[in-house]
Amino acid sequence: MNNIPVAVQLFTLREETEKDFAGTLKRVAELGFDGVEFAGFGELSAKEVKALLDEYGLKASSSHVPLDRIQEDIENVIEEQKIIGSRYVVCPYILPEQRSEENYRALLQTLETAGEACRKEGLTLCYHNHDFELEKMADGRTVLETILDETKTAAEFDIYWLTKAGEQPAEWIKKYAGRTPLVHLKDMTTDDVQFFAELGTGGVDIEAVLETAEATNVEWWVVEQDMTKRTPFESIEMSLDYLKTKLPHLAGK
Repeated sequence: MNNIPVAVQLFTLREETEKDFAGTLKRVAELGFDGVEFAGFGELSAKEVKALLDEYGLKASSSHVPLDRIQEDIENVIEEQKIIGSRYVVCPYILPEQRSEENYRALLQTLETAGEACRKEGLTLCYHNHDFELEKMADGRTVLETILDETKTAAEFDIYWLTKAGEQPAEWIKKYAGRTPLVHLKDMTTDDVQFFAELGTGGVDIEAVLETAEATNVEWWVVEQDMTKRTPFESIEMSLDYLKTKLPHLAGK
């Protein structure tokens, strides 16, 4: 279907990285992932992280960086990304108290300013959605549409949260073709709980998303599972095994 590499978002393995960052990266590589998306470096420096990536044959697909660092420390964020070989800085989450029309308008300026700083250094700023960004602004557009329509920010669509908000993830990827270098692959149980699920075990239309890739210039699939009833390693292995049945280039890993 396509040869797009697959990373895992290390937030999924947050308890594991807290205990043994290097060992977690080694296990991720052994499972057959091509790369990782960072959510901090633990106690390590960017240079130490880069050495581990090289040792285990992994790539840095991207990094989730808290909004306050994007606002106040973008120069150091960019330098860290250049060291580890990541081209994508991702704004991952907006706190509940920041979700007002006034704050969203301020966010647009932050994203433009930080995005320009990234572009000057050959990096791209992306925005990762949850379901609350599908709420409407005063002009009738969703928050997510407003961010993507009024800034040059790229998207990291999270297909679980789009589905939970009643949307079709593949249609969003097509609508913003060329601006979706990263896609979070995540499934959802089909019961009323709508819990996070291993890929292929829930109701999210993952195949439709995978089929959008070549026409929309997706560069990385990123597996994430916020919470799991199994161990995180068991869950990401199940998800990768599912992707091996859909993406032929993974079959030999």
